[in-house]
Amino acid sequence: MADTREHLLTGTRGTISAHEWPHEQPRYVALVTHGYGEHIGRYAELAAVLLTHGAAVFGPDHQGHGGSAGERVLIEDFEDVVTDLHSVADLARATHPGVPLVLIGHSMGGLIAARFAQRYGDELAALVLSGPVIGAWELPERLLVLAEIPDTPISPAALSRNPAVGAAYTADPLVWHGPMKRPTLEAFARTLETVAESGDIGPLPLLWLHGSDDRLVPLSGSRVGVERLSGGELTEIVYAGARHEVFHETNRAAVFADLIRFLDGVLIGTTRPA
Repeated sequence: MADTREHLLTGTRGTISAHEWPHEQPRYVALVTHGYGEHIGRYAELAAVLLTHGAAVFGPDHQGHGGSAGERVLIEDFEDVVTDLHSVADLARATHPGVPLVLIGHSMGGLIAARFAQRYGDELAALVLSGPVIGAWELPERLLVLAEIPDTPISPAALSRNPAVGAAYTADPLVWHGPMKRPTLEAFARTLETVAESGDIGPLPLLWLHGSDDRLVPLSGSRVGVERLSGGELTEIVYAGARHEVFHETNRAAVFADLIRFLDGVLIGTTRPA
């Protein structure tokens, strides 16, 4: 999308690059939070769909990711990342005061979004989690017991049934292709516990999207966390055969349609703060 703006914000541990897909008179603001090792630029198609639906779209590169400062993929405390995300939310609200704010988080971004909703849920109109790292995710514990973290990058084939998605991911210079880092894994483990212990999000509408063939963040483990997080306003959609990145899947048109249908249901008559 040609009309994209970049904002540089002061984050908790250095400069945060935040992207804006602008809309002059949005009926809501969508705040998008990306996954581990990637960057917000990979969500341009999602942003285009939301923009057409009437949203202004904002999203940061998390610390150590994309155009933001920090050692690559090093996150020592996800509470800092949530605080940085709140700064982007403040920017979005200042740009478009008085309109509802919707938070959409994918994978690691789902963990960040879940924690954001626990801390700042009264500022949100809805929460959307896509393949979220939440609940019983076994990878951190499995790797942390090893003396050395293996250099096993994410398999591009695990992202989508569309080979072009994996090829673009592999060729993307802003994507991290090296090993995970021990402090980041430790931060994952702590934050999974924090989210599990910090209660549900009350009446906040929650949409959970997941591929049945997600090999990076298995469906069954996420279910534990999502059901614990939801205060009862849960809409669950599982896509048969889909892999980890449902917004990049071969059936993404159906995924986008489901997302828009959910948002329409939430936004009609909403009075939640922007």
